[in-house]
Amino acid sequence: QVQLVESGGGLVQAGGSLRLSCAASGRTFSSYSLGWFRQAPGKERDFVAGISWSGGSTYLADSVKGRFTISRDNAKNTVYLQMNSLKPEDTAVYYCAAIRNNDYSNTYSIRDEYDYWGQGTQVTVSS
Repeated sequence: QVQLVESGGGLVQAGGSLRLSCAASGRTFSSYSLGWFRQAPGKERDFVAGISWSGGSTYLADSVKGRFTISRDNAKNTVYLQMNSLKPEDTAVYYCAAIRNNDYSNTYSIRDEYDYWGQGTQVTVSS
């Protein structure tokens, strides 16, 4: 069982930065690959970024490449999403999710493959 708690959301002007954190409980955190998804009002929950259990592989949605970075600290049971050059279209609730899957390179963007989800944190980017 893994429990995930996101933090770091807020209101920021376009062009600004935020760093989201997702703290996980459980001694097997390092066994899980982790992803960030986001959901804007009236839209589907979409993949944003993913990182393998070791941190050796990272994946980013095309819409955030060059602006967002995902990282993890297994010693702190935490995964981070550094968001730079934010745009109004980045406004959404951001969710952290965990997956215990040996085929992460083929499943990182598939929402239904993830086993555990956090409650989400709101990010609002004003123009």
